[in-house]
Amino acid sequence: MDQDPRTAGTDVGAREAPEEQQRTPEEIRADIAQTREEVGDTVEALAAKTDVKAQAQQKIDEIKSNVRAKKDELGAKAKDSTPGGAQQGGRQVVEVARANPAPVAIGGAVLFGFFLARLTDRRR
Repeated sequence: MDQDPRTAGTDVGAREAPEEQQRTPEEIRADIAQTREEVGDTVEALAAKTDVKAQAQQKIDEIKSNVRAKKDELGAKAKDSTPGGAQQGGRQVVEVARANPAPVAIGGAVLFGFFLARLTDRRR
């Protein structure tokens, strides 16, 4: 008669290699310590995966970093695309206004008076 393949073969105890049967207690303790360390690492990894709050904070930090990088990139593009003449012209206007503030102040007063007159005409 044929034997069931699931039960055929050697006993579980007989499957061990001869060198494993001759292990010293120190070797067994070392194996146990290594297994405990591996299990501890696995538990820590699983705990990190289930920590939703920490994952959310990590995602927020990642998004902030991406936004900062994109802002810097867009700022650099804007600066590169602005013609040098326009930038220089803006600087010159500011320098002239700082060097001679009286005409700028007079111009500002005239504009203020104009808008004030327009505002009072509308109320009538």
